[in-house]
Amino acid sequence: MVRNKTLSRILSFVLWMLSSLLCKTVRIRCANEAFFSAEGGSASGGEKTNNQNYVAAFWHGSMLMGWYIHRPKSKRRVSALVSQSSDGEILSSLLEHWNYLMIRGSGHTGGKEAMQLMIDAVAGGSSLCITPDGSTGPRHVMKMGAVRVAQQAGVPLILTGIAMKRKRILKSWDQFEIPLPWTEACVCYSDPLMIEAHLEGAALNRVLEKCQSQMSALQQQAEELLGQQR
Repeated sequence: MVRNKTLSRILSFVLWMLSSLLCKTVRIRCANEAFFSAEGGSASGGEKTNNQNYVAAFWHGSMLMGWYIHRPKSKRRVSALVSQSSDGEILSSLLEHWNYLMIRGSGHTGGKEAMQLMIDAVAGGSSLCITPDGSTGPRHVMKMGAVRVAQQAGVPLILTGIAMKRKRILKSWDQFEIPLPWTEACVCYSDPLMIEAHLEGAALNRVLEKCQSQMSALQQQAEELLGQQR
């Protein structure tokens, strides 16, 4: 048991080092990042400079760059929802090295508890990063979690499209993307979306549908800015 824990810690450290070194080589440019740079900072540098916490949503397949870009610095708190699967255990160890606060659960396992933990974390001042099509898809189909957390906590929802020029695409359900060294990435943000607290049922579903359309548009915009064809 001790040996397994030691090996796990070593592998976690190696993964963090390799991921950090790889992501640092990527040239990141952002579109519509005013919310993240209200006082001269830059989301691409991993630093948010205004005091408003938020919920940021990016697709599961591009989450490596998404987590890296939005990693917390200084004393800011950013929480991350990670599934309770074995893959989630690996991701959790990486994100802890990047100073995220972990919330474990998904729509299948620990879902209700995880939802309340996310709402409590954001209402308590933490920001939240979430992959709205995770943890098992379907790919690029947005679930209600990000919308509901932003609504219940009374904070803006920031939708995010992320594209990479040169990358390796894995044969997984999310077509997980690993950037190649020294490539270029483009990150496109929505304007901050405030979701009215009284909305529920069909009205809230319409908000989700609009967010789905906007996520797709942001992803297309990011790819077009890199000169990619869909």
